[in-house]
Amino acid sequence: MVEVTNAPEGYDGPGFFATSLDKVVGMARKNSIWPLPFATSCCGIEFMSTMGAHYDLARFGSERLSFSPRQADLLMVMGTISKKMGPVLKQVYEQMAEPRWVLSVGACASSGGIFDTYSVLQGIDRVIPVDVYVPGCPPRPEQIIDGVLKIQELVQNESVRRRSSPEYIALLESYGIR
Repeated sequence: MVEVTNAPEGYDGPGFFATSLDKVVGMARKNSIWPLPFATSCCGIEFMSTMGAHYDLARFGSERLSFSPRQADLLMVMGTISKKMGPVLKQVYEQMAEPRWVLSVGACASSGGIFDTYSVLQGIDRVIPVDVYVPGCPPRPEQIIDGVLKIQELVQNESVRRRSSPEYIALLESYGIR
């Protein structure tokens, strides 16, 4: 069964449709997200099942996984991130083109999880900005899909000009990015 997505808000009539550029771009971006999986442990296994036939993340426009940061717009960080991996994660984030979003999957990526040690980064938001957090240890595939849907909602409603706003530039500078 094919389900047709709803058109953005606008004015329509016989033979025409008018809306704002932000809404059209948002709808197009929402349904064509290219994720970059940065998986280090058990959350990565759950992500693999999310991509499998039973859950099928491709239904939501995220079929093409990108293993090159320059061709991805969603960084999905899953699993334990050590402090030595922090600069690598930041470099991967910096190599991604704007607009870019980050999904932190699992307790370890979000807060260090059960590993409260000197070597584990206590949340990736210490090195890069995060848009959506998915809780769990490890989170179920349904939770990962819910996180992707929340990212899609952000993508659809984001203004085209937001990425050049002074607030966004200040956020990146607070992480030492740009």
